[in-house]
Amino acid sequence: MLKSARKQEKTDQKAKDAEGRMPLVEHLRELRNRLLKSVLAVLVITIVAAMYYKNIIDFMLKPMLDSVGCTNGVVEQRNGRPCADMTVNGLIAPFSIALKVSLTAGVVLSAPVWLYQLWAFVAPGLHNNEKKYAVGFVAVGAPLFGAGAVLAYKILPQTAVILLEFTPADARNLLPVDDYLDLVTRMVIVFGLAFELPLLLILLNFTGVLTAKRLASWWRAMVLGITIFAAFATPTGDPLTMMSLASPIIALYFIALGICLLNDRRRKKANPDADLDDDEAAELDLTPATLGEIEPAPAPSALPEQADGGRRQINGYDDAT
Repeated sequence: MLKSARKQEKTDQKAKDAEGRMPLVEHLRELRNRLLKSVLAVLVITIVAAMYYKNIIDFMLKPMLDSVGCTNGVVEQRNGRPCADMTVNGLIAPFSIALKVSLTAGVVLSAPVWLYQLWAFVAPGLHNNEKKYAVGFVAVGAPLFGAGAVLAYKILPQTAVILLEFTPADARNLLPVDDYLDLVTRMVIVFGLAFELPLLLILLNFTGVLTAKRLASWWRAMVLGITIFAAFATPTGDPLTMMSLASPIIALYFIALGICLLNDRRRKKANPDADLDDDEAAELDLTPATLGEIEPAPAPSALPEQADGGRRQINGYDDAT
């Protein structure tokens, strides 16, 4: 009896594991392990990037120097304004710059690892046939983050030109390298995460949290929200820079909406009641069925008082009890 109960308990535990259910403590432990792996990946790549931080700094400074800086002894920009000088202030500033550049490279280059860890934490809540999308999630998420980072890198020269246009004619611009790297880091991370929005919407749809119908009803609010976000995310706030960020995100949103619609159509074809809420009743067929031949029912047995076929009346009513 005891062995049978233990065997049944193990069977139930395996069933729970197959369905991806686990206690809250297990969820927290799983989250801790995933975060630890993500942080470890960022740390390893940061250490490697620290060995080449000077090359990375030169790569990050190049668009700024090409747009508003001057090299090879030139003292004026193409528009006749004085060149902007990149400066390093303080004794500890070079070390802080090296650390900041290395950490930024670690976060960006380790994107495939922490994106996979994010998906692996959510995957147990999916069905077995949906877990195969983990590779696709990472394969799409990493290029999207990289595309956002590249867009931020390309926007920087134009951003610098617009901002330095406010400089008085006789003034000279001294641009601290650490402030510039703060701006680059913020733009790269913000642009990269903004490009992950469509992937997040698809993730919510594949896990059954968000339906394509509801997502489509939000399109006006989404377009407005993305535009407002782009206005705050871009440092200049000019329409051209703002739309350079908002336009690709809006396009990616509608692409994500199309993928969600296809996924809901596939899910509904496999299960017609998939889009119904738990408390929503399905349509019932209320057409009366055709009755067959009526079988005669036997008469109920008579009460003792009615055994002789007579009825006893009390106050004018039959006493059937």
